[in-house]
Amino acid sequence: MPLSRRALAASIATVATIGALTVAVPLAFAATNLLVNPGFESGNLSGWSCESGASVVTGQARTGTYALAGVPTSSTIAKCQQSVSVQPNTAYTYTAFVRGSYVFIGVNGGSSTWTPGTGGAYAALTLTFTTGAGVTSATVYIHGWYAQPTFHADDLSLSGPGTPPPPPTSAPPSSAPPPSSAPPPSSAPPPSSPPPTTQPPTGQLPRHFLTGYWHNFVNAAVELRLRDVPSDFDLIAVAFAEATGTPGAVTFTVDPALSTALGGYTNANITADIATLHSRGKRVVLSVGGELGRVTVNDSASATNFSNTVFGLMQTFGFDGVDIDLENGLNPTFMGQALRQLRQRAGANLIITMAPQTIDMQSPQGSYFALALNIRDILTVVHTQYYNSGSMLGCDQMFAYSQGTINFLTALACIQLENGLRPDQVALGLPAGPGAAGGGVVAPSTVNNALNCLARGTNCGTFRPPRTYPAIRGAMTWSINWDAANGYNFSRTVRPFLNTLP
Repeated sequence: MPLSRRALAASIATVATIGALTVAVPLAFAATNLLVNPGFESGNLSGWSCESGASVVTGQARTGTYALAGVPTSSTIAKCQQSVSVQPNTAYTYTAFVRGSYVFIGVNGGSSTWTPGTGGAYAALTLTFTTGAGVTSATVYIHGWYAQPTFHADDLSLSGPGTPPPPPTSAPPSSAPPPSSAPPPSSAPPPSSPPPTTQPPTGQLPRHFLTGYWHNFVNAAVELRLRDVPSDFDLIAVAFAEATGTPGAVTFTVDPALSTALGGYTNANITADIATLHSRGKRVVLSVGGELGRVTVNDSASATNFSNTVFGLMQTFGFDGVDIDLENGLNPTFMGQALRQLRQRAGANLIITMAPQTIDMQSPQGSYFALALNIRDILTVVHTQYYNSGSMLGCDQMFAYSQGTINFLTALACIQLENGLRPDQVALGLPAGPGAAGGGVVAPSTVNNALNCLARGTNCGTFRPPRTYPAIRGAMTWSINWDAANGYNFSRTVRPFLNTLP
């Protein structure tokens, strides 16, 4: 979380991102369909990358023998995607014949379309997109929606110049909006996102809230007792729990230097201060890791050790949950296992937050992003650190946006919003001001503009998200202590603005 996390991030960001997002399939320029296994007639999902719930079945085909069946759950959408080689500055048409309720098709970082229902028969979903300059790969996808019935798909086609798509043989998809959402005109503002599922309990956190990190150490910022955290912060993340000699286990105690700086601050004082914050309606989580953290959860035993020790610290100090801020890698399978065990022990009001670095959320295939998607049914919010990052690709996959700009915030948040996380699970993490980070410091007003752009489609920079996300959760800052050193300019500017969001 503090300074100097990945010295080479700026120089490798673009290359690493392209490698993570696309695996190009050789382009057959004379082919009538650029997709591999477009009708699933191989009898399997070869050529496609699919999440759980997707399979190939017989007896449901539109033509041939096989079709794709997707079985969404409360936490998965049975998404399948395929990457192909394309030409820059070229129009392509993507068509899929689908059957069922709430079926979506689209291209990563670009346009999408969907149908609320096809009346039991196959219907064609079609969209056209144009690649940007320098773009040589595109990833198209198809998926259902959370907790909706099984859907089927067959006869998918991706065609470019000289290879027209097969004409639809049934009615076009319905233009009716999903619940609580309206399809807008092509002009501003962009369309609202599909209906989110019911969010998990979040310990009485507001619809839009501000998170701040509190230092359990001494540095050039201002030392504070927890009870002195201003009321503008809704969620306080205590930084940091540390590794022990037992794999997966963590511990926490007041840092001796901080205790001295505050005139004798003890574990008992922290427990009392957390109770005081609770009385003010605030919530407090224990952050695990940080820049130097070496907590490792790589097997079932360490997952159990993690959940047991975090739960013990929650009982001892009164923490409302845990924040995952592991900046040196994590195993999404076993960390997910640990967090589910913790949820079982702590109950439905457990708060789970994550603070990945920017590069960790560039692709759903990355371990941090995969963890977020794996636990999205119990995840409260991801507040990505949009700083100390260099330049990164946005969800359009066309430009490397520079940190410290509104385009950087909106284009990178769009990656999460368009790849499986609900808007209420996405927040913007920024430095509180000078001294808090080595790069990416922005004026608090820029944070407000970015949130306005994402929620309403207004006050955007040159990048415009493909739709609006009124439920965007809010913001995070590193840190409360640095905010104090800068006259609380961040919290006093951003927190009142959150009350104006939809």
